[in-house]
Amino acid sequence: MRTARVRGLGLASLAAVALAVGGCSDDGGATPGASAPAGGVPSASASVGPADPAAASALAGAAAKLGETSFKVTMTSGPGLKLNGLMDAPHGVGTATLTASGPNTEIQVKTLLVDKDLYLQVPGVTKAGTWTHVDVSRLPEGANVGLRPGQIDPANTAQLLSSTTDVQQVDPRSYRGTVDLTKAAGVAGVDQKMISTWGAQAQHVPFTAGLDEQGRLSALTIQLPAVNGQQAQPLEVLYTDYGTTVDAQRPPASQLTEAPDSLYTSLGG
Repeated sequence: MRTARVRGLGLASLAAVALAVGGCSDDGGATPGASAPAGGVPSASASVGPADPAAASALAGAAAKLGETSFKVTMTSGPGLKLNGLMDAPHGVGTATLTASGPNTEIQVKTLLVDKDLYLQVPGVTKAGTWTHVDVSRLPEGANVGLRPGQIDPANTAQLLSSTTDVQQVDPRSYRGTVDLTKAAGVAGVDQKMISTWGAQAQHVPFTAGLDEQGRLSALTIQLPAVNGQQAQPLEVLYTDYGTTVDAQRPPASQLTEAPDSLYTSLGG
C-alpha cells in the first residue's frame, strides 16, 4: 500500500490509496503488531558474510507451508497501517481488514476472497452494508489488493523470498539476508512506483525472518529504503494461529455491486 503519502490526504484520496491492501508508510515510529517469536529475530540490518544455499532452501520451505494450511496474519508499518487477516489457502478463502490512519482521519478497508471471487468494502467507494465485486482480470499487474485468487497471503512472502540475493541462518529459528525488490513488484504491498522512487536501494533491502517451533514462518521484517531522504518504517508481518478456522462466505446477491471503472483506474488499470 502506498501509505508513504498518508499525511495530508483527504478521505477520498486515502480511500483510493488504501485499496492497495498491504504495504508501507513513512509516518511516525514503528509499531509492531506483536512481539517477536520465541528465540528472537535479529534486527533487519544488512547481512554480512556469504550466502548459504541450505539456509535459503530452509526458509523457502517454511514460507511454502503457508499454502498448506490456514493461519492468521498481522501486517504493520508504523502507526499509519495495520492489516489483520485470516487465510485458508487449501480452501481458497480469506478475509482481511486494513486500517489506514492519517492525522485527522482513519478508514478501514475490508477484503473477502471466496474461490475465484474477490470482494471489497471501502469507505467512500462502496455503499454501507454492501460488497463490491472486483473483476480480477481487470486488475493491473502488481496491483496491491492484498488477497486475490492464487495469492492468499497479503505479503506474498513465498514469492518475495524467491527474490533474495542472499540468506544466512542466524540460529535454528531465525534468518537474515537481503531481497531485490525490483524483482518482486506487487508483493508485500510494494508497487513499481515505490521501487522506482527507491532507485538502486531497492536491489539490496535487508530482511529478517523467524520460524515457530514447528518450522513454520512466524515473522518477517523488511527494512524498506528511505523515501525522499526520510527513512521508511519497517514492514513487519507476523504469522500465527496455524490451523485456525476461517469463516468466509460469499455475500448474498442483494448485498453485491460490481466495481466501477474508477476503482480500477485508482489501482493503475
